[in-house]
Amino acid sequence: MTVKFNHTIIHAKDQVASARFLAELLGLPEPTRFGHFHVVKLTDGASLDYMTTQDAISAQHYAFLVTEEVFDSLIAKIRDRKIQHWADPFGRQENQINTHDGGRGVYFQDPSGHYMEAITVPYGGW
Repeated sequence: MTVKFNHTIIHAKDQVASARFLAELLGLPEPTRFGHFHVVKLTDGASLDYMTTQDAISAQHYAFLVTEEVFDSLIAKIRDRKIQHWADPFGRQENQINTHDGGRGVYFQDPSGHYMEAITVPYGGW
């Protein structure tokens, strides 16, 4: 039996702005509208379905395994736009990246305060 992740709903103060922010930084296609959602399609077929809410948002963590080329582009955009970023999930190593497991990683927040992470090698190196 095969089990694959398909989608998740992400609450946002502005679903269009949050979806576009992430898609543009990661070099993904322009988000599309589906029902109540603004959808960011990932290259593995899964999607992040952004939904606007007026309720308080509880920040979540989303980690993306990216290629070296995507990481290069991402970190250049983050630095060019002066987006706050960290090498660690606690925000202690500001404006840095990490090199865990022989790869590179960075943490940053989306417009609604969710913690995004991009890594080039899975944790544990596998």
